[in-house]
Amino acid sequence: MKVINLGEQNSILGTIMAELRDISIQKDSLRFRYNLERIGEIFAYEISKTMHYSVKSVTTPLGIADVSTCDSDVVIATILRAGLPLHQGILHFFDKADNAFIAAYRKYDKAGDFDINIEYCTCPMVEGKQLILADAMMATGASIEVTYNKICEVGGTPEHTHLVSPVCSVYAVEYLQKHVPGPITLWTAAIDEELSAHSYIIPGIGDVGDLAFGKKL
Repeated sequence: MKVINLGEQNSILGTIMAELRDISIQKDSLRFRYNLERIGEIFAYEISKTMHYSVKSVTTPLGIADVSTCDSDVVIATILRAGLPLHQGILHFFDKADNAFIAAYRKYDKAGDFDINIEYCTCPMVEGKQLILADAMMATGASIEVTYNKICEVGGTPEHTHLVSPVCSVYAVEYLQKHVPGPITLWTAAIDEELSAHSYIIPGIGDVGDLAFGKKL
């Protein structure tokens, strides 16, 4: 698995990530969702550079222009609900992409340990396509592993998979490198060193789903 950390480069992404993490700015849920969308757009632009292209002739009012356009078939998949704004930002750039949505969550036992449960998966065929699998944060990597396997079970094997997550833990990166096979690129903007006792990223962002859409019961 190749890891590309866009946060290691000086760009406007750093400013957006600073707002995303800032506890005072997080109080504005509209701004929080918008920042996730903008981050999705930045990732989509960078991912687009890796895809297949060919030159096509386009008729303008004054003549013919040869333009290099993307030929790759793209499927954007997102883990509900936290990933929805990120998904929308990616979709702004890959506007002809097919889409998949997966409801995955942590199910805790009495000891405080958890497994990842999938309750819902709607997915088109991904066989031979470019899969972009987005999740707002990757703490342990377990939800991405289970989701990726479910997508492949339902839709086939992608040509290439792009994992997109603004914030990852070191643990998640190492876990995915060991447990998720195939040609895969992980795109992130930050890799944080620490996990809490309950497997939350520190310093992280907080509960992205709650910050974007309000607290759940």
